[in-house]
Amino acid sequence: MIAHLRGTILEKHPNQVIVEAGGVGYDVTIPVSTFTVLPDVKAEVRLRIHTQVREDAIALFGFFTIEEKLVFEKLISVSGIGPKLAIAVISGLPVDRLVGAIRGGDLNSLTKIPGVGKKTAERMILELRDKLDGIAGSASSPSEFPRETAASALEQDVVSALLNLGCTRPSAEAAVKKARSLGVPEEFELLFRKSLELVR
Repeated sequence: MIAHLRGTILEKHPNQVIVEAGGVGYDVTIPVSTFTVLPDVKAEVRLRIHTQVREDAIALFGFFTIEEKLVFEKLISVSGIGPKLAIAVISGLPVDRLVGAIRGGDLNSLTKIPGVGKKTAERMILELRDKLDGIAGSASSPSEFPRETAASALEQDVVSALLNLGCTRPSAEAAVKKARSLGVPEEFELLFRKSLELVR
């Protein structure tokens, strides 16, 4: 099983990064929180990996912090939550807020995440409330790595992230445009979070 991956970034997108290690390019699915702190293409990166082995494929899920990986693994243990939805959940709320919402039984915050209905949120609370001890949000500052902040590329990345969470393109584009009109800084995570609030 692959548990850790260190290599050079060949491509990166809001839900995917391709990392070259030992001459092999690994396609890794990532949450938005990890995307926001990735260095630029051609830079070295280290990711914690959860490997999913199925009959027809091997899938890699990568995380910048150990907290993200632990919460992901807790989420996929909940009945009805697969890896794709777990990534969406971690993308929808910062890990510290997500853990707090589950522990506190905050259905309102959980059901605001695209793809999470009331029943799924209730299962998350019921099955995980007492299993998150020792997991605290530890988000790394995006300023650790330089990022391109060109508005058009930034907006495209945010729209792409919203589409990956199940939003329609028109609503995603409208939300991003509205968030920019409100003066949200040109920083991916801030613009993404605000757009996510406005997309509904």
